[in-house]
Amino acid sequence: MSTATTADTSLEAPRSSPRKRRTLYRGDPGMWSWVLHRITGATIFFFLFVHVLDTALVRVSPEAYNQIIETYKTPIIGLMEAGLVVAVLYHALNGVRVILIDFWQHGPKYQRKMLWVVLAIWIAGIIGSLGVIGMHMAERFL
Repeated sequence: MSTATTADTSLEAPRSSPRKRRTLYRGDPGMWSWVLHRITGATIFFFLFVHVLDTALVRVSPEAYNQIIETYKTPIIGLMEAGLVVAVLYHALNGVRVILIDFWQHGPKYQRKMLWVVLAIWIAGIIGSLGVIGMHMAERFL
């Protein structure tokens, strides 16, 4: 026979420390590189999809194709092109890092160092490529 009442069983035992909030994303640099790799991959896929569609349009209606190509000559599309360069550069560099992690026996050991090298090369590449893109955009729009 049980002597516990309903009031006794509904109380939680006291905790020595506050409950830790568990989340899926903990903010580790490797996790963020994974997320950025997926985002850049989806961005590149979307660009390629649009590119194939607008190129196929030339066979359907050359006039419509010419109109769409004219809309691509705006400053907003120029900024999107710069963003595409940034996305492709990161996706390519991080892809090489992922290949090294998977196929090099010391890859997992050095994966974090390789991430920082990828980020350094990526930032240098952004500075260089955006400088060139900026000069071309200035010539086109100013």
